[in-house]
Amino acid sequence: MAPNDPKQSGGFFASIASSLSNFGSAMTKSVNGLLGYEGLEVVNPEGGTEDAEEEARRGRWKQEDRDSYWKMMQKYVGSDVTSMVTLPVLIFEPMSMLQKMAELMEYSYLLDLADECEDPYMRLVYSTSWAISVYYALQRTWKPFNPILGETYEMVNHGGVTFIAEQVSHHPPVSAGHAENEHFIYDISSKVKTKFLGNSIDVYPLGRTRVTLKRDGVVLDLVPPPTKVNNLIFGRTWVDSPGEMIMTNLTTGDKAVLYFQPCGWFGAGRYEIDGYVYNANEEPKILMTGKWNESMRYQPCDSEGEPLPGTELKESWRVADAPKNDKFQYTYFAHKINSFDTAPKKLLASDSRLRPDRYALEQGDLSKAGFEKSSLEERQRAEKKNREEKGHKFTPKWFDFTNEVAATPWGDLEVYKYNGKYAEHQAAIDSASSSEEIDYRSTEFNPWQYQDLAAN
Repeated sequence: MAPNDPKQSGGFFASIASSLSNFGSAMTKSVNGLLGYEGLEVVNPEGGTEDAEEEARRGRWKQEDRDSYWKMMQKYVGSDVTSMVTLPVLIFEPMSMLQKMAELMEYSYLLDLADECEDPYMRLVYSTSWAISVYYALQRTWKPFNPILGETYEMVNHGGVTFIAEQVSHHPPVSAGHAENEHFIYDISSKVKTKFLGNSIDVYPLGRTRVTLKRDGVVLDLVPPPTKVNNLIFGRTWVDSPGEMIMTNLTTGDKAVLYFQPCGWFGAGRYEIDGYVYNANEEPKILMTGKWNESMRYQPCDSEGEPLPGTELKESWRVADAPKNDKFQYTYFAHKINSFDTAPKKLLASDSRLRPDRYALEQGDLSKAGFEKSSLEERQRAEKKNREEKGHKFTPKWFDFTNEVAATPWGDLEVYKYNGKYAEHQAAIDSASSSEEIDYRSTEFNPWQYQDLAAN
């Protein structure tokens, strides 16, 4: 660890030290508190059953649902429940995990700024601010739908970005994504790992994220912190992501190390992020501070991590306004992701928007959503059985399996690489462009390998 690790040094962030990890202290202070942040939400991070009745009245769970669900889930304590548990549709949001991946593109202009930037350290300020920006959306406690094998999600009409994601493996569940505009290329292979702990669940982002800035060919690597979803069954559900985020410039060796503070009693430390941008010699060059649900700021610093005289904190990112009292706590961008406004001319029939369970839930029909979800899962099991009986293998369309294995803090990951075929697909559509209006609602969701199971 660099000598000016914000958790260890006596510099600008000494006030955060290790005291924020003490849940019993409501008086913990950090640099954010010293800079005037106020209005922390009061949260009991330990949860508890005493407020279950009040939470049940909030509408997500009825008391009898909580009791039966708890009895069912007890046997899974300590297990990875990413794809082994059938969950009730009432805890879902009308969005698939592939669409959730696309939410990272909301503030893609920050990567444009990083690409245009001459200062190598400011590149890391902008790129880490981009990586932090998605956490405002990730605080939603509704669960996205697990993608069906072969499911895709496409997005255009946002910042010049073209985004494509595909579910490339079902067991284990692996998603791959690619985004590109004139400034950057974004690639991700993602295999979420979970650990169910009873009334909470730990989520480990076992994945590899790479960003290439086109102007100079700089390659950035992102390692995000793990996430903990608290009070799944009893108490008010809330999300925390304590730990380090590391963004490394693989071209130069520079890196940003930011520490997400854990939430203490009465909300102490919640949302707060502190850290530094270091050069290749692990000397701090820029300090960064902020809240992942509000904004990030930065300031040049000396080798001890202290702000340089004559400089001041400047803002690198601020969260956009969000709709008030939105049922699923969606941002305006999340609504765009679900709409056909961000769909290309000819949407793939495998697109998440077309999922019948997602659409039914969006319309508020939980009964139909549950039925459609079960139908899709049954069809997926039938496909798997058919594939195994015939000795076939599933082959993704837009990503290729590589022999590369990426090491992460939570295990190894098989890497999938974008094969460029989606760009060719879109170019062919553009060359044969037609003004004909397409009724997407009449398009049946179709990610299937076998169109007629009886005939295969």
